[in-house]
Amino acid sequence: MIDGCGSECLHCSDEHWRDQCGVFGVHAPGEDVARMGFFGLFALQHRGQESAGIAVARGTEVVAHRGMGLAFAVFDEDTLAELSGDIALAHVRYSTTGSNVINNAQPMLGEHRSGPFAVAHNGNLTNYSALRDELAAEGVEFRATSDTEIIVHLIARSQAATLEEAVVEAMQHMRGAYSIGVIGPGKLIGARDPHGVRPLSIGRLNGGAQYVISSEDCAYHVVGAQYMREVEPGEVVVIDEQGLRELRAVEMQRKAVCVFEFIYFARPDSHIYGKSIYNVRQGMGRLLAQQSPTDADIVVGVPESAIPHAIGYSQVAKIPYQEGFIKNRYIFRTFIHPDQRLRELGVRMKLAPLRETLAGRRVIVVDDSIVRGTTTRQEIALMRDAGAREVHMRVCSPPIRYPCFYGVDTSAGRKELIAARLEVEDIRQHIGADSLEYLTLDNLVAATGLSKRHFCTACFDGRYPIRVPADVKVSKFDLEPQKAPVAAE
Repeated sequence: MIDGCGSECLHCSDEHWRDQCGVFGVHAPGEDVARMGFFGLFALQHRGQESAGIAVARGTEVVAHRGMGLAFAVFDEDTLAELSGDIALAHVRYSTTGSNVINNAQPMLGEHRSGPFAVAHNGNLTNYSALRDELAAEGVEFRATSDTEIIVHLIARSQAATLEEAVVEAMQHMRGAYSIGVIGPGKLIGARDPHGVRPLSIGRLNGGAQYVISSEDCAYHVVGAQYMREVEPGEVVVIDEQGLRELRAVEMQRKAVCVFEFIYFARPDSHIYGKSIYNVRQGMGRLLAQQSPTDADIVVGVPESAIPHAIGYSQVAKIPYQEGFIKNRYIFRTFIHPDQRLRELGVRMKLAPLRETLAGRRVIVVDDSIVRGTTTRQEIALMRDAGAREVHMRVCSPPIRYPCFYGVDTSAGRKELIAARLEVEDIRQHIGADSLEYLTLDNLVAATGLSKRHFCTACFDGRYPIRVPADVKVSKFDLEPQKAPVAAE
């Protein structure tokens, strides 16, 4: 792992990459904003299960409660009652920069000349090390190890007259991927990096008199908000007693939202670029069926993220979709370490094959991605143990060959990515499938209905839209057989 709970955690052995965080903010004087923040976190829980926190602004002060674990374990009626205020900022976290300890939980508090504030962040600063060294040389003492603390110090040290101007000034120094929420007395602020790698949008409450911001619009439904629009790349939105206003912090660059939001990260009922995540995922499955057909009796999806993909595949293939696995929905990140034998059986704790569906059948199993290959191999073994006669693997993303530097946990880098080391046929043999096909990058983009220039696809093609410092890149390219690709300008 880059940082985190360690390789012994059953959850960390999962096949999927992890997006870092979820951000939710609400400006609603007269409402129970902490409770609204709590329910917003429930809707965004899939984006982070290590820690949760809520900060509120009331009068001239900002207070926060943070804890390790899921939102329901961190908050109860008593803690929410103590968080009275007019503005709330809530956060759920996975660690990508900075370990999973309470000091790195968010929102983080700071003090600017205009008053106290809190920051919540989704993404990764590629110039984290350089900024940390500069701040340390200026006498800053650090209490945490995450790049969010860097943002807090940049805002706190700004001599700008207002909090929003301090956020704008901080963004002049920040490089990489970031969607941030900031609150201070009377203000809720949202901002995105100039490429818009991580999602952030604005919603209306109570007919437009009050506002929310969220990493995904699926959180609006639970608090009764209506989606307005995305925060534009390089934009800062400020919500105060006068309403909503916009500032241009940095010039918008080529839009490059992480394409994995469409493949896996975002909840199916969310929208990005105005596109339904659920519909796009079905479209990926349909294109994969056209691209890579095979004879089989049933199509199954690896729950729960690949079910829309599998349904789309089934529709075009004219092969019935059936449930092949039952998922234990109560398996979340655990801090109870299993012994070696139980770790090896980790997939069995999460997935149980349906023998009645699989026995004697030729099965097409659809998944959204293959990262390390370990979990996929165990899933295929489970299906064979349940009596599947053939298992054909279909993957609704291209092979993942390059690490992410923009807020996704890619563990130790390329050496953890099976497609960086093996060709497709070798991967097929390793996972034990009868056949293996990946969706092409062209078809992946086609399923979104948008141009490739709207996305970051660096994990597939090595073309990084934001320059990555050489010393940061080399730490994750240690198995690169040729010169590492140069970041796209």
